[in-house]
Amino acid sequence: MAKAVRFHKQGGPEVMQYDDVQVGDPGPGQARIRHTAVGVNFVDVYQRSGLYPMQLPQIAGNEGAGVVEAVGQGVTDLKPGERVAYTGLPGSYCESRIVPADRMVKLPQGISDEQAASMMLKGLTVHYLIHSTYEVKSGDTVLWHAAAGGVGLIACQWLKAKGVTVIGTAGSDEKCALAKAHGAEHVVNYSRENFVERVQAITGGKKVPVVYDSVGKTTWEGSLECLRPRGLMVSFGNASGPVAAVNLGILSAKGSLYVTRPTLATYIASRADLVQRANDLFEVVKSGKVKIETTKRYKLADAQQAHRDLEGRKTTGSIVLQP
Repeated sequence: MAKAVRFHKQGGPEVMQYDDVQVGDPGPGQARIRHTAVGVNFVDVYQRSGLYPMQLPQIAGNEGAGVVEAVGQGVTDLKPGERVAYTGLPGSYCESRIVPADRMVKLPQGISDEQAASMMLKGLTVHYLIHSTYEVKSGDTVLWHAAAGGVGLIACQWLKAKGVTVIGTAGSDEKCALAKAHGAEHVVNYSRENFVERVQAITGGKKVPVVYDSVGKTTWEGSLECLRPRGLMVSFGNASGPVAAVNLGILSAKGSLYVTRPTLATYIASRADLVQRANDLFEVVKSGKVKIETTKRYKLADAQQAHRDLEGRKTTGSIVLQP
């Protein structure tokens, strides 16, 4: 038996329970991992709350790092004792679990288990957003909402390393200072500043070619106003709630704009894409250009509080659960 944080119905943080679960042995193509660190992300909140419906009961969480305990038939590239990490597999808030072996990546020297659990979802998200969804180039200026969040802090550093100017938004002066310290050239406190007006002023009226928005409902309309003609609106989260129904005519009226709603799952669907993106992430972290900082740690049993703090905007950077 192993301990796990499960929800038997969807709702607030209080629906998560600290349960005993049976783990068992891995089957063909599977491996059993003993977690040493588990990442906490907003998608966990969406799944628990019901915004993203889940089959119940469900163990919470989507990423983790740890040590391979056993492998099933046909698994040849993983061995017991190796350090691994994964993301995109619901059910990570637990001491140990069975996972598809081809969804895990080996951790190189120089990357700690806690770093991996803090960055797999967030770092791979940044990778596909800035290399594939919109391929940023040196000299570009981009708008990034929630720049002091876990994804945002990685993005600010990575974009600066690529020679990109980041206009980052956050909800307090402290968070703005954090984003600036991590590479954002310009910061906007959207709790007391109009970010549309600031973007206009910063760009001399030219606006930006791409907006990265994980906030959702409250920033949607303003984000469209920040785009230059044929610009791309990348909506990849709903921290303030989902975007309401959209009249597509607004895209033509504002300059033939593009909109996409990407997911990490699509961009790492193949084993080759997963490994390539993970290796790129590990390399940029080992180089020191992107630093992964775990800003808060909770015991696995305290997952409810971790979710309350995350939803209450009381956290910055990456937070992890310790099994």
